[in-house]
Amino acid sequence: MRLRVRPEETRLVTPYGGIMTITAAADGSALGNPGPNGWAWYIDDDNWAAGGSPHGTNNQGELRAVLELLRATASVADEKLVIECDSRYVIDSVTKWMPGWKRKGWRKADGGAVLNRDLLEGIDEALRGRDVSFTWVKGHAGHPLNEAADERANGAATAYQRKQDPDRGPGFAGAAATPAATPTPVPEPEPVPELVPVPELVEGTSARPAAPTLWAEPADLLDGLDGSADATPLTLTVALTTEEHARLRDRADAQRITLEEALRRLI
Repeated sequence: MRLRVRPEETRLVTPYGGIMTITAAADGSALGNPGPNGWAWYIDDDNWAAGGSPHGTNNQGELRAVLELLRATASVADEKLVIECDSRYVIDSVTKWMPGWKRKGWRKADGGAVLNRDLLEGIDEALRGRDVSFTWVKGHAGHPLNEAADERANGAATAYQRKQDPDRGPGFAGAAATPAATPTPVPEPEPVPELVPVPELVEGTSARPAAPTLWAEPADLLDGLDGSADATPLTLTVALTTEEHARLRDRADAQRITLEEALRRLI
């Protein structure tokens, strides 16, 4: 198994050195996060799939999309697979953190249990013996495959919100030549506690909204940083318009944090 994070972007199915390369996007969506969620992977209009659950998180949808893509393309495991993701959490979990988590018995740097372990274990098993690389793309930035996957994942989440069956797509046409193995069922995601609103501070005034969930556990960001790497902080200068500065200030005020911390969380 070879895992690489590639900055360049490739397209669909292309020959490379005598080996076919399949490029697909994987994306997830959650309405409420947690709430009705969806997942989707997309190669082209003839090769895509989507699904979801009545209750889950965006991260669970993102991971499930990768897992279902790996399973769908298992019949062509000898071909190279490039997966486009707009989730740093997914890419870092699979390519950076997962080996350490496994060595620690699926425990994080702070000793806590790894979230979404069932999905990560499924991905780990599905990656064995395959040539897979991940490419990060910015979401909602016009990347055709990512946009198509995002649209279908959001459509699945919306269907579950309306208590309807989502459009699951045609699947992977290349799998027709080889009987597909019966996939190992993925357990239902563990219930996620509902967010508790902040009580009103002054009678007659509205409570501040609860801070949004981070894309990864803070302790996850410490994995791999316990060595002798240089910890000197870097200075980043960002030029903001008046409107952008106002939006950032509103976000910081809503979360009761400084402007610097609000910007750091966005990164």
